[in-house]
Amino acid sequence: MHLFNRVKFRTPESVELEFTLAGIGNRAWALIIDYHILAFILLLLYIIFAVILVQLSDFWVTALGSNLGLWMIAIFFITTFAIYTGYFVFFETLWQGQTLGKRWAKIRVIRDDGRPIGLPQAALRGLLRPLDEFLYIGAFFIMLGRNEKRLGDFAAGTVVIQDQIPTGTATLTISEQANLVYEELNQIADFSALLPDDFAVIREYLQRRNGMSPRAKSSLSLKLSQQVQAIINLEQIPIGVAPDVFLEAIYLAYKQTEY
Repeated sequence: MHLFNRVKFRTPESVELEFTLAGIGNRAWALIIDYHILAFILLLLYIIFAVILVQLSDFWVTALGSNLGLWMIAIFFITTFAIYTGYFVFFETLWQGQTLGKRWAKIRVIRDDGRPIGLPQAALRGLLRPLDEFLYIGAFFIMLGRNEKRLGDFAAGTVVIQDQIPTGTATLTISEQANLVYEELNQIADFSALLPDDFAVIREYLQRRNGMSPRAKSSLSLKLSQQVQAIINLEQIPIGVAPDVFLEAIYLAYKQTEY
């Protein structure tokens, strides 16, 4: 297995995106960080729970009787599982594939078509995590599989990639001409037809374009601009406007629809 495997995705719009897989080392580092945070959260909650239990001990004994011990064990396991699973589901949904540990390790979960994950994918990964960690089954799948997937990734249709963007592409720059083109397009185009997933592809391209070869950049920007043109029912791209500038204007337009 190579230290840095790469994977290519083709979106429903026939746009090809390439990413570097996170690797077992980065994923393990992220998991260690997440487990330390989880341990702190669980410890805090158990202390609070113990204090409440002591304060209401007479009530619990009266209500639950001789089954008090069994109830406490059941509550302990249910609470632990809910917090353990909920932590990963909550943050991966909120931060589009990242937990606190993944942010620190600069890795991210995405769908098999290169799009951001949502609640269904995060929930499937979270529910299958205990199975993946039983006898390190998930680690074996990651190390031996071509796309470095654990069982949760197979079920959810996801993959974990490196999120670090090369220097020079991290900042999304918008040209002055794009602002003028946006004003023009705002009068003649229907931006409401753009979906969040369409916007995610455009943003990904604009962030990574400076790291592409001139030929790949030219080809991809042209293909993207033509597809966006069809989505927003635009007869033709304004004369003299380069595909990159057109996509920047579309980026500005979609950002306006979010407010």
